[in-house]
Amino acid sequence: MLNRINWKSICKTLAWAISLAGIVVLMSFVEGKKQSVKCSNVKILIPGADNFIEREEIDAILKQNQGDLIGRKLENINLDDIEDKIKANPYIANAKVYADMEGVIHIEISQREPLLRIINAANQDFYVDRNGLKMPVSANFTANVLVANGNIMESFSGKLDTLNSKVASDLYKAALFIKTDTLWDAQIEQLFVNDKKDIELIPRVGDQRIILGDADSIEVKMGNLMAFYKQAMPKLGWDAYKTINIKYTNQIVCERSKIDSLAAVVEPMKTLVKATAAKEKKVMDSIIKDEIIKEIKRDPLPVKKAAVPAKPVEKIKANTPKNIKVKHSTN
Repeated sequence: MLNRINWKSICKTLAWAISLAGIVVLMSFVEGKKQSVKCSNVKILIPGADNFIEREEIDAILKQNQGDLIGRKLENINLDDIEDKIKANPYIANAKVYADMEGVIHIEISQREPLLRIINAANQDFYVDRNGLKMPVSANFTANVLVANGNIMESFSGKLDTLNSKVASDLYKAALFIKTDTLWDAQIEQLFVNDKKDIELIPRVGDQRIILGDADSIEVKMGNLMAFYKQAMPKLGWDAYKTINIKYTNQIVCERSKIDSLAAVVEPMKTLVKATAAKEKKVMDSIIKDEIIKEIKRDPLPVKKAAVPAKPVEKIKANTPKNIKVKHSTN
């Protein structure tokens, strides 16, 4: 009879019962300790050197919603409410609030990471973060991100919100792609939406307008542009073209520059949020240009020697890097 008793099952059940009893005792101890422990300090952690929100603002949120915390019993402090109030700030992506047995309340904050700054057609100014959410600009800190302006109708209510228009969504996708590529992150310094709703990339090196169109197939389009850079730029120079149109995935269409047309190319740059001193910009452009040239030379594409073309139409075939052909036009 005793042999039929499942001792293994009994031991397991007993172990679970002891563990559960231990947890109950521990929780009772913690709860009892919590009732007697008073808040001795508040530690706020905001990682990163560039802060949209400062400790003083968190202190103000705490005081407004909970009053003075130091000296109060932990059981009388609503940590969940503190966490919710901090998360409501548009510059904060996440917050974790907890207390230890020494009476220290810890507040760990993750800030939103801006990716793009948009100045719309109504001159409203706001950021788009890495998750594609609109967020307001801050008086505390100006993020060093791409700026987009021009014919942008996306409005902003002043609160955290999603993107509503295709143009704004395409700007976000383009900025996200550029940010993840070290070469394009250094070379592209602004996005501009023209009257045709096409996105134009304003390069740091070179006076041409790079017409992206929309953000569909952006990997292919930028791959075509890189192939063009590797083949054409070393021979023709950075200012040989007024426009480089990469909006079509099967070809690149370019227009040759005229000396007197270069001034009009940089007009969208006048609306940048913060102007850079000419001397500093020249030094920075020189450094970035050297880095771009180094990147291009790392994996040069084979270029066939071509005869001087006679037709006035310029098209650069970009189905594959090998069959890029250049025909010149000064129109």
